Amino acid sequence: QVQLVESGGGLVQAGGSLRLSCAASGRTFSSPVMGWFRQAPGKEREFVACVDWSGTFTSYGDSVKGRFTISRDNARNTVSLQMNSLKPEDTAVYYCAAGRVVGQMPGHYDYWGQGTQVTVSS
Repeated sequence: QVQLVESGGGLVQAGGSLRLSCAASGRTFSSPVMGWFRQAPGKEREFVACVDWSGTFTSYGDSVKGRFTISRDNARNTVSLQMNSLKPEDTAVYYCAAGRVVGQMPGHYDYWGQGTQVTVSS
């Protein structure tokens, strides 16, 4: 089992920045790929970014490329999402996820956090 706890969400104006963090505990080595997804009201869960165990491979959703950066600190069992140039359409609940393989579909991930709200005002 892997437990994930997100933090860092909040309210920010358009153009601003936020940094989300996810603390992982438990059998983290069994699910080495870490990802971020988001879900806005009435919409499907959307892939945001993922990173492999080494931190050298990253992947981003088209809507966030060039604005968001995912990183991880294995010594502290944390993964972060730096979000810059935020837009109102980035408003959503952001979820941290852990899985065994790199992928952009929710089904690729085995464990999920409870989510943290990000609201971007125009």
